[in-house]
Amino acid sequence: MNVRTLCLGVLSSGEATGYEIKKEIEEGLFSHFIDASFGSIYPALTQLAGEGLVTVRAEEQSGKPDKKVYAITTKGIDALARAISVVPARDKYKSEFLFQMLLKEYITPATMLAAIDKQLLDLQADIARIDECKCSEHPHAGARFVADYGRAVMTAAVNVLIEKKAELLRAATSQAAE
Repeated sequence: MNVRTLCLGVLSSGEATGYEIKKEIEEGLFSHFIDASFGSIYPALTQLAGEGLVTVRAEEQSGKPDKKVYAITTKGIDALARAISVVPARDKYKSEFLFQMLLKEYITPATMLAAIDKQLLDLQADIARIDECKCSEHPHAGARFVADYGRAVMTAAVNVLIEKKAELLRAATSQAAE
């Protein structure tokens, strides 16, 4: 997936400014896919407009420069459908936490417990965020699918971390007893 396709995906939900697209990619429905900076969003929008895949109109703002509002065109919807009608590449998962756990023999049990606790809090916050967005009530079936998938993956990760934390605490207790 690329930034152009991501912008078309965001615009498929309704018109938006570049700022609103960036916010949707960072915090909204599209925050779980790829990262995109303003430095990549605006050139992508310019290209999409040049190709007739989006329209752009200026909207006046009091005391500020006009803002550009983008909307997907029928041609853009067709391009979006073509872009996502391929088998996706394998997901890439990068994690500093897992790197730390891979090399856990070089850290203290207290550091490891702190890292596990932080990871648990982060995952529980992500699950709560999914629950808050009420994607299950969202009329968009794709949003429900993504929310259910995300909740399942994160819940499984929480369960593994709870199990690993218990193992670590049992090992620490048995070492202290010796």
